[in-house]
Amino acid sequence: MSDIRDHLVALLGDTFEVDPATIRPDATLSELGLDSLGVAELLVVLQERWGVPLDEGLGGDDLTVESLTAVVTELRADT
Repeated sequence: MSDIRDHLVALLGDTFEVDPATIRPDATLSELGLDSLGVAELLVVLQERWGVPLDEGLGGDDLTVESLTAVVTELRADT
């Protein structure tokens, strides 16, 4: 697992109290119980940790753990 995905999984479990067994790469953030405010909070934390700009409209309800990891990884590569 990448550092970014590891951090995202830990963040979802620890901060957002998502059951780690449900955090699959194809799981959407809404399936994991995050509402729009939760997604916004998650994006802010990821921006601060990884130093990348993340837009709140990044993927809406279809944003998955895998796609969010890929976006952050790509943005990190561009910096």
